[in-house]
Amino acid sequence: MASYIDAAAIVSSGTALVLYQHSIGITEGQIGVLSATLTLSIAVGALTGGRLGDRYGRRRVFLTTMAMIALGSMLLVLAPGFAMLMAGMMLVGLGSGADLPVSLASISEAAADHNRGRLVGFSQILWFGGIIGANVFGIVAGGMGQLGGQVMFAHVGIVALVVLAARVSIPESTTWADADRERTSGTATIRASNTGLKDVLGKRIFLVPFLALIGFYTFTNIGANTGGQFGTYIGVNVVGISVQQQSLLGIVMLGVGMLGALAFMRIVDTPLRMTVYAVGAILLAGSYLIPVIFGFTLIPWIALSFFNAIGGAFAFEAIMKVWSQESFPTLLRSTIQGSVIGIARVIAAGVALITPALMNTPALAYLLIAIIVAVGLGCGWAGFRRSRFDAFAAESLDPSSLSSVPAASRTTSHPQYSPTTPYVPTER
Repeated sequence: MASYIDAAAIVSSGTALVLYQHSIGITEGQIGVLSATLTLSIAVGALTGGRLGDRYGRRRVFLTTMAMIALGSMLLVLAPGFAMLMAGMMLVGLGSGADLPVSLASISEAAADHNRGRLVGFSQILWFGGIIGANVFGIVAGGMGQLGGQVMFAHVGIVALVVLAARVSIPESTTWADADRERTSGTATIRASNTGLKDVLGKRIFLVPFLALIGFYTFTNIGANTGGQFGTYIGVNVVGISVQQQSLLGIVMLGVGMLGALAFMRIVDTPLRMTVYAVGAILLAGSYLIPVIFGFTLIPWIALSFFNAIGGAFAFEAIMKVWSQESFPTLLRSTIQGSVIGIARVIAAGVALITPALMNTPALAYLLIAIIVAVGLGCGWAGFRRSRFDAFAAESLDPSSLSSVPAASRTTSHPQYSPTTPYVPTER
C-alpha cells in the first residue's frame, strides 16, 4: 500500500491544488513550489526512512510513516492557505517516501524464495491502483471546487488510516530482529557485520549492484518522469490530439501496464527473468524512438505509449525493487533502496527544470531520452545478468562455512542460479 499511497498522493496533488487555486487563493507559483516540495520530500523521506528502518526496525518506521501521511492529509484537507498546505505536503512526502523501502523490506523478509519477487512485484499493481484511484476521485470531484480538492486529499488520508490500523497487528520482521540481535551482541554474521554504506563502498560484491541500481533507476526514471510531466503537452501541442484523448490513452495504457505487471509477477521468480528483462529493455528504450523515426502523429504516439507500458513492466521499477531486496544483507536492505529512490527522484526533479526548453524540439528531446534510458538499462544488464549472490541464501548459512559452501547451498530455485553455476556468498 506504500506504492498505492505514493502514486495517489502525487496524482491527487496535481488536480487538487488546481481546485484550491481560486477557492483559497494560492498562486500558480505557489502550486509549483508545493509540487516541488512533495517531490523533494519523497526523495528525502526515502533517503532517511530506509536507513531508519535498518537501524530501528521495520515496524516502528512503517507505523510512524503511515501516521505522518494521515496527519499530512488532514492538514491538506483543512488548510486555509499556503503555509498549512506546505506543512501537509512535507508530511505526506516524507511519510510516503520513507515508507516504501521499509515496507518492501518487510515483504521480502516475510516471503519465501519461490514467491519473493512475485510479492514485491505486486506493489507495482498497487502503484497503478493508486493512479486509477486518484483519477476516479478526480472525475467524481473535479467540478466541486475546494470541496473536490478536499475529497481527493481525504482519499489519501483515509487509505493511510486504514493501512495504519491494519499494520498495528503486524509483528516486527523476524529477519530484522535476528540481525539486530546479532549486531548488538557482536556476533560475526553476514547481516550483523554489514550495516552501513562504508560496507557497501568497501566490498565489490555490494558496490557493483549498488552502482548498477543507481545508474539503472536514475536514468530510466528520467524517461518515466518526463513522460508523466510532459506527455500531455506533447500529445496536445505536437501530436494534435485533445486533452480528453490523451487522458483516455493514458487510462488505456494503465490497463496495459497492469497486465504487464501481472505477467512480471509470474515470471520474476523463474529462470526467464533476465531474458524477459532484455526484451522489456529493448521495447522500453525503443519506444521513445518511434515518434522520432515515424513522426509525432497519432499512430506512432499510440505505439510509443503501448511499447513503453509493456517494456516498463519488465525493465523498470518492479525489477529494481526485486534486485534491491536480493542483493544486500538485512541491515542494509532498506537503506540501499531508499538511497536509490532518493537519488533518482532528486535528479529527475533537476532534469525537469531544463526539459521544457528541450520540448521546443521534441524529436531531439525524445532522442536524448532514448539514449539516457538505454544507458540506464545497460547498467541494469551489466550489474545483474551474471549475479549469483542472493543475500537471503547467504544469510541462511553459518558464517564459519562461507569458505566452503555446502553442496546443498550451491543451487536454489532462484532464477539466477543453475546447477552448473557455483554459488558465491560474499567476499571475506
